[in-house]
Amino acid sequence: MLLKGLPRIGLGLAALGRPGYINLDRTAQIAERSEEAMQQRAFEVLDAAYAAGVRYFDCARSYGLSEVFMRNWLAEQQQLVPGDGQIVVGSKWGYRYTANWQVEVPGGGAHEVKDHSLEHLNAQSAETLATLGGGGGSGGNSYLKLLQIHSATLESGVLEDKAVLSRMAELRDAHGWRLGLSLSGVAQGETLRRALETGIFDTVQATYNCMEQSAGQDLLAAKEAGLEVIVKEAMANGRVLRSPPLLAAAERLGCAPDALALAAVVQQPFEPIVLSGAVTPSQAESNCEAMALAESLRGIGEVEALMEALVVAPEAYWQERSELTWN
Repeated sequence: MLLKGLPRIGLGLAALGRPGYINLDRTAQIAERSEEAMQQRAFEVLDAAYAAGVRYFDCARSYGLSEVFMRNWLAEQQQLVPGDGQIVVGSKWGYRYTANWQVEVPGGGAHEVKDHSLEHLNAQSAETLATLGGGGGSGGNSYLKLLQIHSATLESGVLEDKAVLSRMAELRDAHGWRLGLSLSGVAQGETLRRALETGIFDTVQATYNCMEQSAGQDLLAAKEAGLEVIVKEAMANGRVLRSPPLLAAAERLGCAPDALALAAVVQQPFEPIVLSGAVTPSQAESNCEAMALAESLRGIGEVEALMEALVVAPEAYWQERSELTWN
């Protein structure tokens, strides 16, 4: 198993690898957005996350310079040995970053464009290979261990594309990578069920949080089928942190609201690695408190009550997410 034994909080670089993202209150958290400033901020957050126990790091070709920042940070970590399994890096192919290092794209243009074609897989896997290295099989000398399809959907047809799936298997065999997919939207569960039928995936990454719980049973089925689960957007891009029930529970328990939101996901029976989306060192440190908090909350009913109080219909959740603005 790729992720077995790793601490249960990981770090996603979606909000660190590029100047704009859809998280709430981003402007108050990151002032300077130049490439140099963003790399420095990424280094600070990576330092804090690593010191707090994080050992899984999640990048994507469409996360701006996330792979470059990750590579440059790893190059400075003299205490680490590539390929020894202490650090695991995953990346994704399938979206192209198109914002040209801008927070607002002129004319309302897209920040990223989906392309699940074989040609795009070949191009982006080669770019990832050139940036992060060759793989983590036996004797592998790279931290890169996982290649994921970015936001696989039934509509894109990627799970029916035999040429793409065959090529991913070739990349797995050539570089010692594990294979995964990330999910998005109201049909996460249905897409995951189709992915399980292909038989080639080792991991699944899905949105799951106190508000959006619709994929829970399918994630549990995936775990029981042998896949490892990664959860993204466990704080709903910051929306869950404005929830009165969460804030009240955190005050009652004497913990940080962000740590409680993440702990609620860590506790789920599909045993995920839960990605922090921290953009400051203090956020990373607070997010990582979720690991100990999750253990202390087991069996006392707090998480169950919180999940029941905050859940919303997936259609409403994803509609609201679609209305978030890049900032």
